[in-house]
Amino acid sequence: MAVSLLDDLVQDWADETATLESLLNSVEPSDWDMATPAHGWRIGHQIAHLAWTDEMLVLALSAPEKFAALRRLVLLDGEGAVDAAARAGAAVPPAQIKRRWIDYQQRATALVRDTDPSLRVPWFGPAMGLSSAVSARIMETFAHGQDIRDALGVGACPSRRLRHVAYLAVAARSYSFQINGLRLPTQDVRVELSYQDEMWAWGGEEAKERVSGPALDFALLATRRRHVEDVSVSAVGPIAEVWLSVIQGYAGPPGKGRNPLANHSPH
Repeated sequence: MAVSLLDDLVQDWADETATLESLLNSVEPSDWDMATPAHGWRIGHQIAHLAWTDEMLVLALSAPEKFAALRRLVLLDGEGAVDAAARAGAAVPPAQIKRRWIDYQQRATALVRDTDPSLRVPWFGPAMGLSSAVSARIMETFAHGQDIRDALGVGACPSRRLRHVAYLAVAARSYSFQINGLRLPTQDVRVELSYQDEMWAWGGEEAKERVSGPALDFALLATRRRHVEDVSVSAVGPIAEVWLSVIQGYAGPPGKGRNPLANHSPH
């Protein structure tokens, strides 16, 4: 990958982080105790989780053997380990949670810039290319930021950075079938997403299986922050329809996902 492209990804990660940090700067410390749609997680847990995952990327890049040992423990305990890390990280004042998050994000950014772009980065799912690892941080920041926005009653914040979220979901299509115990599809799926006056597309133009809709709705669905009934994303073909029911742009178990919204409006 050209260094300029990696630099662009890192900048997008910094921008997504800054957008969420700006939102947090506008709320009172007491608001950090507000419940989010993730069961048992408050706003403080969401930011503590982002800090922890950024810390894990720092370890994966700087101390891979230490990361491998932690990875084994996390995979053995599954979501319990993730929840425990969020609880531990959230057991301090909000300002301290936020400082830890920003510190690890900046440390990870510096390491990414100094890392060989061809490196395969170990993670909790399959190892990723360095660019995908940064895209995954953008995706997580967007997803957990959305949980916080939902808690605060603030609308989603679409940007061109959603393209990274969509890319990960498209790249993880086979994984989303596999993690749900479904037969891996062999058919190509054409994905066409709209963002302002742009159209983002993946897959062959002649593919019979197709998915289309607004990029924001697709990203909310792919991060499992909205139920398929609450987004304007359409599927043509049986494989595409099943995919939308299990889609996820991240490694690990799919989790329960979101229930349909009462008013069936994603925004």
